[in-house]
Amino acid sequence: MLSVYIFLVRARNGKDFERRIIESETLTDFQKDVLLETIKVPRGTVITYKELARRIGRPRAYRAVGNALRINPFAPEVPCHRVVRSDNSIGGYSGRKESRKKAKLLSAEGFKGFAAMD
Repeated sequence: MLSVYIFLVRARNGKDFERRIIESETLTDFQKDVLLETIKVPRGTVITYKELARRIGRPRAYRAVGNALRINPFAPEVPCHRVVRSDNSIGGYSGRKESRKKAKLLSAEGFKGFAAMD
């Protein structure tokens, strides 16, 4: 029963973040598209910047996707930590200390498939 409650709370919170993103006056439409698509990445999985760009209809904008995620005002609820480089490494997540934080978040969610950090 507790797991059903947790599922419902997470579903409601996801809808709350969708609404907050859509209503944000400080984000561009592109940033909103990136964050709304990022919410869809399931816990324990990752997606590449390139795949995320493809999903929002901008297949060559993977660097811009990274920039949009870098300023994610809703992290970690909007899980930018689930977006990785094409080689499955963590990528430029605000420096080495923050890369470790991203690795910890992914590990806590059960993801074990990323490449070792430099």
